[in-house]
Amino acid sequence: MYGYDQSGYPGQQPYGTQPPQPPPTDGYGGAYPGGPEATEGYGGQQYYPEQQQQQPPAAPAAAPQAPPTLTDALRAYTSGAMSSEEFHDTFLAGKVYCPRGENPGFLALHNTQQPVIPLFTSLKELRRYAGKESRYFTVTGGEVLDLLPTGYGFALDMEGEHRLVLDAKSVEEMVEYTMRRLYG
Repeated sequence: MYGYDQSGYPGQQPYGTQPPQPPPTDGYGGAYPGGPEATEGYGGQQYYPEQQQQQPPAAPAAAPQAPPTLTDALRAYTSGAMSSEEFHDTFLAGKVYCPRGENPGFLALHNTQQPVIPLFTSLKELRRYAGKESRYFTVTGGEVLDLLPTGYGFALDMEGEHRLVLDAKSVEEMVEYTMRRLYG
């Protein structure tokens, strides 16, 4: 068919009808591991003994529990279901939404007892406070602690049901706690 001989090379048996081959040896008269005593696999291939043993299927690993979102952590912390340390860890790694003005940096509210920076746990919370077309930037809670000017506190989700207001002294304590944990 199509101009070539399908029987293979001259002197070769047609495909699938090869004469039986002797078992492989190591050249010193001994059989290779998995030689004649091994079971035959697909197409008469021989397997090594350790390959023929069926391994029990591995038990499915439990999926690691995802850390709580900053919104969930704030809700849990303000309701007393989460410790200060757990909230602190979540805050450091969490994404924080900050309203943005014309100049770079945090917007501060000065009409409070102490100046505070409004921060939000989600874009939804920021939009509730600043409006649908408000400009913003995002940083982690750890970056907030690093960048916040001395003498400023922050208000987390000020218009939200679970708001948290930390004065400047509380923010300084958070920074000190973070430094002790990171650097001993």
